[in-house]
Amino acid sequence: GTALSFARFGQGTGPIWLDDVFCTGSESELLECPHNGIGNHNCRHFEDASVRCSLVPCSYGDIRLADGSTSYEGRVEICNDGTYGTVCDDLWDDNDAEVVCRQIGYFGGMALSFAFFGEGSGPIWLDNVFCTGFETELLECPHNGIGNHNCAIIIVVILKMLLLGAV
Repeated sequence: GTALSFARFGQGTGPIWLDDVFCTGSESELLECPHNGIGNHNCRHFEDASVRCSLVPCSYGDIRLADGSTSYEGRVEICNDGTYGTVCDDLWDDNDAEVVCRQIGYFGGMALSFAFFGEGSGPIWLDNVFCTGFETELLECPHNGIGNHNCAIIIVVILKMLLLGAV
C-alpha cells in the first residue's frame, strides 16, 4: 500500500490514539508497530494518516458476494485466473446456495435468480452448477467446466443467506 499524509481522505474527529508509528511492513497489525503509546500524541486532525491499499489478487475458487446490502447476501462471484466472474443461475437451487454459504462462513442459504442483486461484469465462470448440499466448496459441485456456459449476462446467480449465524 501507499502511505498518505495530512488527512488525505478527510480529517477525523474524536481521540487520536497513535502517533509516531514506525512499521517495517512485516507486522500483521498496526499495534505491532513501534509507537508513542496509545493516546500519547502531539498531533491535530489535519495530520491524520491515510492509506491506499493494493488489491490482493483472488485465488482460484475464492467466493465473494457482490452488491448485497449485508455481508451475507449478494451476487455470487467466483475467482479464476486472478479474476472474479459470475455464476449462471441455470439449475441453481438452495443446495448450491448452502455450499456457497458454508464456504464463506455462514449457515443455510436461499438461492435467488434473475440478477436479483444486479448483473455482474466480467466473465461468466460457472454454469449448470449442481450441488448436493454436502460439498465444502462450490468447485466440488458438478458444473459445465470453468468458462463453459450458455448463459446471457443478465442471468447470473444470486444468493441471499439465511441469517442463522456464522460458522
